[in-house]
Amino acid sequence: MPEYRRFTVPGSTVFLTLVTGRREPLFADPLNVERLKSALCAVRGEWPFEVAAGVVLPDHLHFLWTLPPGDAAYSKRAGRMKVKFTSQLDERLPVARASQVKHRESGVWQRRFWEHTIRDEDDFLRHLDYIHYNPVRHGYATCPPAWPHSSFAKWVGTGDCVADWGCSCGGRPVNVPAHDDIVARAGE
Repeated sequence: MPEYRRFTVPGSTVFLTLVTGRREPLFADPLNVERLKSALCAVRGEWPFEVAAGVVLPDHLHFLWTLPPGDAAYSKRAGRMKVKFTSQLDERLPVARASQVKHRESGVWQRRFWEHTIRDEDDFLRHLDYIHYNPVRHGYATCPPAWPHSSFAKWVGTGDCVADWGCSCGGRPVNVPAHDDIVARAGE
């Protein structure tokens, strides 16, 4: 079996997509969103990094993580977050397939995740918009501020995003890029 290698750049910002096993809507339960936040906080305590942006949807999540200078271990952090979240589940775990049992996996998460190393400021802003518009694109919200599990409000609070960006409320036309290239890369 070939060895899977990820592209890494120490100190970079990376866009991540993590998906639940069989696309189970685990994060439709607000308690599981809190468990995920707790797992993420614990991992940041072990291996510091900045969460530049994020969104949690019922069956997947997206992040922009910025690693410390000289550090490229985003894969280790993502894996640790998945383990910490899974260990907090008190309800019955999804049934693992034989290949998952072989790899000591629970079936809560898809084995792999998608990543993209951010190249420049324009690339960062395109992925930031993608993250914040994702709940609207999937039909979970009518506009970015309406989705509670997103960093959109944080970015509005710093003045870096306009509060009504991406909103079609009141019949306003929405001018949001299609992001087809990111959709293809993100595994959606």
